[in-house]
Amino acid sequence: MSKLILKTDPKVNEIFSNYPDSVRDKMLYLKELVIQTAEETAGIEELEITLKWGEPSFVTKHGSTLRMDWKERASDQYAMYFQCTSRLVETFRIVFGPMFQYEGNRAIIFQLNQKIPVSELKECIKATLTYHHVKHLITLGI
Repeated sequence: MSKLILKTDPKVNEIFSNYPDSVRDKMLYLKELVIQTAEETAGIEELEITLKWGEPSFVTKHGSTLRMDWKERASDQYAMYFQCTSRLVETFRIVFGPMFQYEGNRAIIFQLNQKIPVSELKECIKATLTYHHVKHLITLGI
């Protein structure tokens, strides 16, 4: 497998540095999970980390945009956001059921004190980063 090329917009680091201390490590951990998953996934050669709607976002050539953020109005939680017109969250509900807390067809929500089911979340991330190659599969390759 070739080495992953990361293209990071410097403004993304500003967003991470502006999160409150209680949130920053959790957001950086999610970012690391996305990078790790991209590195472990065949066919992903480049990962762009940019801002979309002011939120850290991850884009691959054949994937759907994956965003993440923490909002002050819901300060006890943070989330990963998915394109709401995709089948991603709908499929995560089918495959993982109540393992995750969902927000409609657009997000997986994490509580600040929650232990994240890492291998299952990485499956969600992989399906997102490769979405246009797996969207024809019943459970997106999960």
